[in-house]
Amino acid sequence: MEYGSIEREIHVEAAPEVVYEVISAPEHLREWWPDEAELEPVPDATGVISFGDRTTPDAKVVSLTVMEADPPRRFSFRWVYDEGATATSTNSLLVTFDLVPSGAGTLLRFTEAGFRERGWEAAVLEEAYREHVTGWDHFLPRLVTYVARLVSTP
Repeated sequence: MEYGSIEREIHVEAAPEVVYEVISAPEHLREWWPDEAELEPVPDATGVISFGDRTTPDAKVVSLTVMEADPPRRFSFRWVYDEGATATSTNSLLVTFDLVPSGAGTLLRFTEAGFRERGWEAAVLEEAYREHVTGWDHFLPRLVTYVARLVSTP
């Protein structure tokens, strides 16, 4: 099995401008991905996302750094790096959302890369990769469902 990157393509029934807001604005991110999101969707901005109640020890708080913010075409960020570190290609994972107009909707091309570059030992690499595959396979369909609700609301 190759643990280099995760790639998905999904069709979203909304214009790229709408999809871009949903993948980059904290108030929309919270609706389909993390429980909390604090970030400015501008290049070099840093922020955090969290999964679970942040007042409990079980919460997972993850730093991220926005790499590209090119509405409505591309949004990318680096995450999964040590707290206090600056995100680089060797210490973080790169998530990229490319948005391509497709009929009345958007083709969302998702990539998460950098697993091998982290330098993790094989077992850690394999576990992290599988966790991320499972996570994105859960969350990306929620993005589609959320957008459908959003565009159908008057």
